[in-house]
Amino acid sequence: MSDVVSVLFGREDIRRRIEELGRTITGDYEERAPVLISVLKGGSVFLADLIREIALPVAVDYMSISRYGGAPESRGRVRIVKDLDQDVGGRDVIVVEDIVDTGLTLSYLISVLESREPASVEVCALLDKSVRRIVPLELRYRGFECPDLFVVGYGLDYEERFRNVPDILAVHDLEALREDPDRLLPYLPRADRVPSEG
Repeated sequence: MSDVVSVLFGREDIRRRIEELGRTITGDYEERAPVLISVLKGGSVFLADLIREIALPVAVDYMSISRYGGAPESRGRVRIVKDLDQDVGGRDVIVVEDIVDTGLTLSYLISVLESREPASVEVCALLDKSVRRIVPLELRYRGFECPDLFVVGYGLDYEERFRNVPDILAVHDLEALREDPDRLLPYLPRADRVPSEG
């Protein structure tokens, strides 16, 4: 294990957990067609893998948000930059998040969605950093409990890079990473790794 970064959740553990979440959602929404909504950009990798494990005719949509004037996440004040392309009135909605911490931004998004009168709104989060929760929030589906560490990979970025790291990495020394972000290069997918046939 590096002093700066280590694998927190490996790709195989992530794959298995997403299979389980997909089976659970399939059972819970039997004979229905939920709309899965991802908040760009972090949740897109999780969403792509999750929908392939749900045996239902799901729809997919995206929202993009921005904090007012660079306000910190702790205030939860956001504006919608990209809204949904479809009407969710009367539909079952599942908000797919990469990580939930304070819950303020997600709570705001849920209130926006509920104002559009869907049949239901639930949350599926890959990582739940509940130790940082400020507002009470019910996550019906969650992949892993996340310690209070900065995490990178599997859709989560460091300065808009490294979302394509296939594992989720815990950063133990953020200052060292700031000084040399290339410390994350060894964790990227390797071009010389050829899938075995057979």
